[in-house]
Amino acid sequence: MIAYCGLDCEKCDAFIATKNNDQVLREKTAKLWSELNHTTILPEQINCTGCRSDGVKTVYCEKLCAIRQCAMKRGFTTCGDCADTEKCPTLGMITANNPDALKNLKKF
Repeated sequence: MIAYCGLDCEKCDAFIATKNNDQVLREKTAKLWSELNHTTILPEQINCTGCRSDGVKTVYCEKLCAIRQCAMKRGFTTCGDCADTEKCPTLGMITANNPDALKNLKKF
């Protein structure tokens, strides 16, 4: 359940809220993500079955995530397939805050 960026989808609050049908977690996540992304994300948009899996995605992952869009456009399984993985400024926003993401990408 590793996302294109290397984050572990099973640790994502949207994935957990979907899996457990947890409305309180959806509301908390929507509020936080709205603040972080300077946009309105509603609790009903916090449903996700994983970045690279078939099924529902959050509005952020489906429409706004530049990393996911880039990897899909280039036909990569994850960003770990890209020669620019370690110097990509877009991916760097994730890996700078979550070093495990880069470790996960190196496993592919």
